Amino acid sequence: METRKNFGSRLGVVLAAAGSAVGLGNVWRFPTEVGNNGGAAFILIYLLCVLLIGVPVMISEFLIGRHTHANTISAYARLAPGSWWRIEGVAGVFVAFLILSYYVIISGWTLYYLVQSCTGALAAEQDFKAGFSSFVSHPWWPVVYGCIFMAMTHVVIARGVQSGIERFSKVMMPLLLVIIVVLVACSFSMPGAREGLHFLLKPDFSKVSTRVMLSAMGQAFFSLSLAMGCLCTYASYFGPETRLVRTAVNVSLIDTMVAILSGFIIFPAVFSVAGVQVDEGPGLVFITLPNVFHMAFHSLPLLGYVFSVLFYLLLLLAALTSAMSLHESVTAYVLETTHISRRQASALVSVSCMLLGVACSLSFGPWSDFKVFGLTIFELFDFAASKVIMLLSGIVICLFVGWRLDRQLVYDEVTNYGTVPFRLFRFYVFLIRYVIPVIIGVIFVNELLR
Repeated sequence: METRKNFGSRLGVVLAAAGSAVGLGNVWRFPTEVGNNGGAAFILIYLLCVLLIGVPVMISEFLIGRHTHANTISAYARLAPGSWWRIEGVAGVFVAFLILSYYVIISGWTLYYLVQSCTGALAAEQDFKAGFSSFVSHPWWPVVYGCIFMAMTHVVIARGVQSGIERFSKVMMPLLLVIIVVLVACSFSMPGAREGLHFLLKPDFSKVSTRVMLSAMGQAFFSLSLAMGCLCTYASYFGPETRLVRTAVNVSLIDTMVAILSGFIIFPAVFSVAGVQVDEGPGLVFITLPNVFHMAFHSLPLLGYVFSVLFYLLLLLAALTSAMSLHESVTAYVLETTHISRRQASALVSVSCMLLGVACSLSFGPWSDFKVFGLTIFELFDFAASKVIMLLSGIVICLFVGWRLDRQLVYDEVTNYGTVPFRLFRFYVFLIRYVIPVIIGVIFVNELLR
């Protein structure tokens, strides 16, 4: 069994944790939610939700992981031995495993589109909706790209915490941010930039409703990768000098910045092409935006080519940093429970997730008629993970930290044993105990009814 290591630097801590939070949802779900829910009005509500929900829950996950220096299941078992709270740790590892199994397939789509952009095949496409449908329903091409993406993730995880996760995060996260800046500049140079920015930045408070506020709450929860076991696992590699509150705030700021800048990329570009609308979910990045790139390529070939290549590279990097944290959450448990080598543990997780990933991919094609409760395999996994387990786990995390853990232990962790001031500690405890569990419960009911 390998010796347990910590992240080697404060920068590594922040970039790795931020990489876990930044994912595909920042690029396609956030702009869609903004466009459908009042533009800047939604952003203002979202920022408030990040502060009042996201940061406190993230701090809670951090203190559990850092205090125990163990995988998610063992962390809860150590803090509450012989109790049912261990189930929360099991849920965290299970949901990470479940999400990774279908996340690699979607990430494989981004790799495919990156290849198509680099070769120029995307610019030659005529019907993007038909092309996307044909690809995802193919019996083996999506699986091939999913396997390649899983292999990329596996290589990082197999190298360990410092040589793998931290080293690659220090490269990928700055590169991701540089690409975002370049893409924003490209988008601002397009003819529809003014209209797109006006749409994004002008608050439309007439659209603000209970549904919009619930959407903002849900987006804040999902965007930060809360209750997946990832942040708890990464925090188990934090050193005693790591400031949990500051790290949570920095991670939330980076994640929010990426989400908002994604809007700056997408809206000016979309408004540059007549008749193109911001679609929802994967359609935004695999149907709507390729159409935009296609139009741009024919009017400004170099801009269209650079824009499409960098955009799908951005998606791939965002997907990879998130997949790394999901993979590590499961690998850490396997590694510390079975006492096999890290390479063996990571290989076991990679192969197991990929087998489920094949089933998820086939549910778009040959297995599309096989349904459970009216859902395909892919839809079932996504529903169980994002609409049930994650939200219920979020409630349990708050109850565990707010009511089960000794208050002195919580205070010691968030203040580094009194060496770091945290004047909002009582407010934090109040939120965790009384406010956030109720809010997540409302989000849970809303997601089930959507």
